Amino acid sequence: MGRATFLALGDSYTIGEGVPEEGRWPVQLVARLRERGVDVDAPHIVATTGWTTDELSTAIDAASLRPGWGLVTLLIGVNNQYRGRPASEYRTQFLELLERAVAFAGDARRVVVVSIPDWGVTAFAEGRDRATIGREIDTFNAIARDETQRMHARWVDVAPASRKAGAKPGMLVADGLHPSAAQYATWVEAILPEAQAALRELPA
Repeated sequence: MGRATFLALGDSYTIGEGVPEEGRWPVQLVARLRERGVDVDAPHIVATTGWTTDELSTAIDAASLRPGWGLVTLLIGVNNQYRGRPASEYRTQFLELLERAVAFAGDARRVVVVSIPDWGVTAFAEGRDRATIGREIDTFNAIARDETQRMHARWVDVAPASRKAGAKPGMLVADGLHPSAAQYATWVEAILPEAQAALRELPA
């Protein structure tokens, strides 16, 4: 078996807004996998700051991606919540994206869905209704978890890590909103076991 390929789908959190390339969590994840002796290629990232579920779907269309990826990750939805779009719409569009992710991987067990972090705890959210933001993020994450488990893909919840990081020094980039490389490293600790298990599902 050759080197495993890795497709990372998402928004600002996946492209790593405000951090250098090596600080992005998909890039950190590959480094950690390689430390464990897993032969995996650099991530192919389809993600841009600000994307909602439908915008990611449009970008996937434009990217002309083919099936056959060894690992596919999906983290999407914060911009749906931020723009006040309904949870019912998120469920429909998230499921469509999840189905596409599974098709790219060829096996749901090789898809890792990462939860939306809680931006309500960040400095950027100062003066906003932090409790409401947290509740809405929880609602969206419950939808994503439900659909992920129904599809028998893998689920990783990074919301607790984001809440623990909060606005602590060094855990956010200069905009006071997006995670720093140090915070992404805490996410990778949670994602790593599932990503490694996913890659074990590759045919020999």
